[in-house]
Amino acid sequence: MSQPIRVDIVSDVVCPWCIVGFLQLQAACSATRIGCEVHWHPFELNPSMPEAGQNVAEHLAKKYGTTPEQSRANSDGLIHLGASLGFTFAFSGNTLIHNTFRANQLIRLAGHQGKAHQMKLALFQAHFTDNRDINDPNTLAGVAGSTGLARDAVLEALEDCTYAAEVREKQSFWAEQGISGVPTMIFDAQYMLTGAQGAENYGRILQKVMAERESA
Repeated sequence: MSQPIRVDIVSDVVCPWCIVGFLQLQAACSATRIGCEVHWHPFELNPSMPEAGQNVAEHLAKKYGTTPEQSRANSDGLIHLGASLGFTFAFSGNTLIHNTFRANQLIRLAGHQGKAHQMKLALFQAHFTDNRDINDPNTLAGVAGSTGLARDAVLEALEDCTYAAEVREKQSFWAEQGISGVPTMIFDAQYMLTGAQGAENYGRILQKVMAERESA
């Protein structure tokens, strides 16, 4: 069996296109029968977000000038797209978006225990499906507990900012590589795609990398 292709994904857990892109990549792996080894890397879409978060529609209007009608249409489109990929987006007029610095620290903690991937997916679900506040330490500890991490250890690490410096270092590294939008996927440390590009495009990249390996 061929060695899986490494795919580095720079993303934020409050970015809907990040989970969409990952699920499209997963579909591409199934369609091409090419394995991927996913490595998640931190990004903050809204580093200055207030502690209590912000209504998504209001946030989009302020940041991008999105009208209420456009916001509803975007939400409806994502709901249908998510459903086609087996993921539930539970948007409503009261949906909030939160800062993710603590969530990124939790993913880093989980990574030291070999559970970064599991934690990342659990946080996507907590935010988009369950509408939970993923800036709240108790919420994060609860999500962590569902993946087998010790709740008290998580709360202590978040309170002490144990992994804050590591997260900032990783964020700086990817920013220095010129990455300013997510999701950004780097295939086999060679090919980079930004945005959710669809299963077919990801499949073509996977096949290209595999073909280059076989001809080397």
